[in-house]
Amino acid sequence: MKVSFIENTPSVVRFKVSDAGSTVVNSLRRIATNGVSTFAIDSVTFYENTTAMFDEYISHRLGLIPLMTPESGYDEKDEILFHLEAEGPKTVYSRDLEGTDKKVKVANENIPIIKLLEGQSIKLDGKARLGNSMKNSKFMPGLVTFKSNDQESEFEFYIESFGQMTAKEILNRALDIIDDGLKATQKEVKK
Repeated sequence: MKVSFIENTPSVVRFKVSDAGSTVVNSLRRIATNGVSTFAIDSVTFYENTTAMFDEYISHRLGLIPLMTPESGYDEKDEILFHLEAEGPKTVYSRDLEGTDKKVKVANENIPIIKLLEGQSIKLDGKARLGNSMKNSKFMPGLVTFKSNDQESEFEFYIESFGQMTAKEILNRALDIIDDGLKATQKEVKK
């Protein structure tokens, strides 16, 4: 198998894979999309919401805000608390979320959450958890696609990060998951 990079930036990685079957590259795509874990706000407790928006709608918006996801030191039992308290008139942005962990923070500070009018206020706590997109699409780290070139054994891969980690980190984490899975399988087969 041969790999050659076409583009390699923090947000986008494009590369060609040759001498590989479609099942191999599709496995990589599926693991990069569904197996790489990220943090996302998974539950929200509202203490005050005098806006016209339902709590569920705001919770959904909070869940879709990409959160920086460090490579190690966390597992699915960890919860990172984010607090939000604001009064109108103002637009509330993702940067207004105050987290309890400096490593797990919003990836893009300029995502609008809600516009508060005069006299409106909001106060809430959100719990971020580690998960993958097999649980919910809000945990997806980015877009991952591939296309077949003219030759049947050559594919062009495209990975675009949503901001939780770089595109190359998505690729490396997916490869690590595949590697760990193969090692575990080999260990079981040798028994």
